[in-house]
Amino acid sequence: MYSNSKPSLFTWTGTLKECANPSMAAQSRASMAVPSSSGLEVLLKTLQNAGDVENTLNILNVLDELLSAGTDRRIHYMISKGGSEALLMALVNTSRSYSPNYTLLLPILHLLAKVGHRDRKIGVKAEKAEAVLVTLGLLRHNLKNSRRAAACLWVIRVYCSSVSTATVLGQNRALDDVFNLIVPPSAAQKTRTVKAAVDAFAALLSSKENCRMAVGKGYISGLLKLYEEWHMHDSENQHLPICQALLHCLHRATNTSLGRSALVTDGGIGLLYRTTQTCLSNKAAECLVEPAVQLMRKCYPKIPLPLPSDCSVFSFPLPGRPVDAWEDDPGAHYASFEDDSDEEQENEEPDCRDFEDDLESDVSRLTTRPEPDRPREQLQQYSELCPELQHDFQDLDSDSEPEESSDDESLLNGDSEEKINGRKRSRVNSMNSLSAPDPETLNSHGMNLDQDGRKYLKAQDFRRLSCPKSPEEGHSSMVDKLLEKYGAFIPHHDPRLYIDAAAHTKSIANYSILAFPDFWGHLPPRGPEPMAVRKPHVQRKKVFEDVQRLLCPEDIINKVVFDMEDGSLECTSDSTTDSLRFFSKFESGNLRKAIHIRRYEYDLILNADVNSSSHHQWFYFEVSGMVADVPYRFNVINCEKSNSQFNYGMQPVLYSVREALEGRPHWVRAGTEICYYRNHFCPSRGQRGQSFYTLTFTVTFRHEEDVCYLAYHYPYTYSALQSHLQVLERSVDPRKVFFRQQTLCNTLTGNACPLITITACPPSRAWRHLHQLRNRPYVVLTARVHPGESNASWVMRGSLEFLCSSDPVAESLREAFILKIIPMLNPDGVIHGNHRCSLSADDLNRQWLKPNPDLSPTIYHAKGFLYYLNSIGRTPMVFCDYHGHSRKKNVFLYGCSVKETLWQSGSPVNTASIKEDPGYRTIAKTLDRIAPAFSFNSCNFLVEKSRASTARVVVWREMGVLRSYTMESTYNGCDQGIYKGLQTGTQELEETGQNFCQSLLALRKNTINYNSRLLSHAAAILDLDSGLLDHKSHKNQHVVH
Repeated sequence: MYSNSKPSLFTWTGTLKECANPSMAAQSRASMAVPSSSGLEVLLKTLQNAGDVENTLNILNVLDELLSAGTDRRIHYMISKGGSEALLMALVNTSRSYSPNYTLLLPILHLLAKVGHRDRKIGVKAEKAEAVLVTLGLLRHNLKNSRRAAACLWVIRVYCSSVSTATVLGQNRALDDVFNLIVPPSAAQKTRTVKAAVDAFAALLSSKENCRMAVGKGYISGLLKLYEEWHMHDSENQHLPICQALLHCLHRATNTSLGRSALVTDGGIGLLYRTTQTCLSNKAAECLVEPAVQLMRKCYPKIPLPLPSDCSVFSFPLPGRPVDAWEDDPGAHYASFEDDSDEEQENEEPDCRDFEDDLESDVSRLTTRPEPDRPREQLQQYSELCPELQHDFQDLDSDSEPEESSDDESLLNGDSEEKINGRKRSRVNSMNSLSAPDPETLNSHGMNLDQDGRKYLKAQDFRRLSCPKSPEEGHSSMVDKLLEKYGAFIPHHDPRLYIDAAAHTKSIANYSILAFPDFWGHLPPRGPEPMAVRKPHVQRKKVFEDVQRLLCPEDIINKVVFDMEDGSLECTSDSTTDSLRFFSKFESGNLRKAIHIRRYEYDLILNADVNSSSHHQWFYFEVSGMVADVPYRFNVINCEKSNSQFNYGMQPVLYSVREALEGRPHWVRAGTEICYYRNHFCPSRGQRGQSFYTLTFTVTFRHEEDVCYLAYHYPYTYSALQSHLQVLERSVDPRKVFFRQQTLCNTLTGNACPLITITACPPSRAWRHLHQLRNRPYVVLTARVHPGESNASWVMRGSLEFLCSSDPVAESLREAFILKIIPMLNPDGVIHGNHRCSLSADDLNRQWLKPNPDLSPTIYHAKGFLYYLNSIGRTPMVFCDYHGHSRKKNVFLYGCSVKETLWQSGSPVNTASIKEDPGYRTIAKTLDRIAPAFSFNSCNFLVEKSRASTARVVVWREMGVLRSYTMESTYNGCDQGIYKGLQTGTQELEETGQNFCQSLLALRKNTINYNSRLLSHAAAILDLDSGLLDHKSHKNQHVVH
């Protein structure tokens, strides 16, 4: 660069030979002969000691050519050998003369900028060498010399990689000197100098002290004006780098709240919006759009949610806690916005170091079983939950047909209270009001009349379906008319049973209205539902629309059209209004407030979990009063997770009453222009550092004045479970299938938590048959500990229906196992539309270590029951807790392995001495073979410290269950196998539950009775020795049903 000579081969010796001064080259070669020195060290030492200009220029030329021709490795090597210090020393020495020699200074500054860009400690080194103020002085002496000023600016920029150095420069008025060099295009002679000045100014703003100084001096306004001028005068796109640099500068300046406020005050958002709109039609200027949009989002003023309180609309008095205790510290429930489920961290790519640090590396904790958390004598109460061990099967001697029970209430509530003993919670005094609604509130709703005066039914007639307080009161006339006209045709669903179940469901809100989809039922759509294709720049478009709210507030309607706390806003079906009508006061419903924003746009605010001020994600609400074929935009504005599968092809689900009455009762994936992004809202009490996220989607309704329901995922209510269990019990042959529904315990509100036993009845009462039954291994399945994971209930539904079916594999499973199933561990949370917690505002899947019997009764007694099985020598062969996963695709298992955990954590322990049964992988391998939605690659068997209190880890560690799993099912769809690119529906979820049960057969393949019928159905399940499975692409192999 600095001479015309170029070496043909870049070696230290060869390069030195090219030096102009032969004597110096000879001296250098002699020095290089010393074993302790390298050619580079010789050059650097000579650079510091060179006394004449010619030798110094030769060295600088050699260094520049070496660094220019090589990779960053050469620069880092030079840094390791003291290259930065040598250049800084040369800079200081050369600058000290009365008349500095810029023939030397320019190449020194050039190299210093190049090397310093890769040296993270260059700022500190410059301060130590006293080169910081020297460089600043050189800049001040050369403000009118663009070439010299640019060189100084490049070096100042690299100095500022150290915040302390940037602060020192700011304290010495560097901001003023640099800003004065950022001139508008009309005054710019050398754009390179302007670009260097902008970059240096942005680097100086890495210091928050400098940011505050810049705001105080009005530089934010100046930067905005400069950006506008450069943007306006760049008709040929020649100055885009300067515009980009100015935007970067503004980003740095707005890293403080003062900077953001200044940008808004100075009209920055409006300016950025206008200039960005002109860029959209200019492909070359596209590079300015994204940083401008991010800057607008960053500076958009925070607006508290329009709520009187962040706390849930519902509160519940907890034993031992005052009702308002959780309101005293509103920030307590914001302590962790991240989802702490049995999943990975919120980020799409979690930090590997953090993940490894979370792995349990204490061998004693991994291999030692803790003592039980309760005395052994307390476990005897759970003996009644094993009726199969005491039942005498006298009915096997009778040929009479089994009598069907007509006592709906006993089916709903399981065993009588006397049989539950200590497991039956006595309700707290305040719960006397928790019952089904009073008959006076159950009004009949008007229907339409045809020309003959007869009643006929339309969708809007079913906006409100009331449930009777008890079966004796009968069903409403509307329900009778509906069933008379259309009949019930959903498999395993009876609307009248659903009404009866809902009549016994207790809630804080005293729900009296049924959501039509839950009452009527659902059939899977006939065809596959592909993942939504996201059009380019959808999020950008939505952000622009949000920015327009700030710029044009007069265009915003801002009218509250639904408020859970204000009954006067509930519109009746004949209400004449231009707004949609919303409603969510039904089981599992969650919509707290709806605000009309623009003609076809609505902001939706979700209710927090009961007794909490957080966990907003699940939604389920009714909408009506729509115009057909008009796109309506819905914005759920207080979501909490930082990312979502809604950004990757997932859609909400929609149910149309009109479609259902026409014979298409489907929950379908719906919505276009879907995106999920951080917004400008904050908690109503203004908690610092808390952000909300917007889920926005557009729905075009097919029918005028339809009644539709929108939900986060396919809803599955507690009443749906209770009615389904009744249907299943009535469907099985009691002489072949032992099906018992009992109550594990009562919840805080007095709802029964059902426990189901399924196994095969013995062929006879012969001792060997009874002995075989009572020695079958146990399998324990649980689900729905997190209320918002409704997909887990659909998976459980598939398991239950399969286990009660006449499928030969199901028959073999019943003969091989005793299955204990708790299909809903958190009924109260499900009933009240919670996303994460129970009524105690606790994540129940974090209570397994030491559950509180008063606050977490279902977990306490589920763990007690598992302890009981362990105490009588009947430790389950398999435990699996069904969950839903919001950030990953496919279905997969989390298990527990000592060796895999120690390997992954980098533990020095020799795992060869640890014995571990590899059978914990059998079910996962079998599922990978037979389940189309399952992905073995997504499974892991690691024990994390942060998961120590989850069901999976506690059951593995404390009960010694080798195959203790969490099975995660995606909310979205699959990215492998035959379902690749498709969203999962209820059919695929139920199939997953069936597949999991089928995989259990592989554990007993050496003991089951084979026949041709079984073999024809179970070949894929049992053929595990045919070679290694291909886990990268699922074989299109499926069990025949």
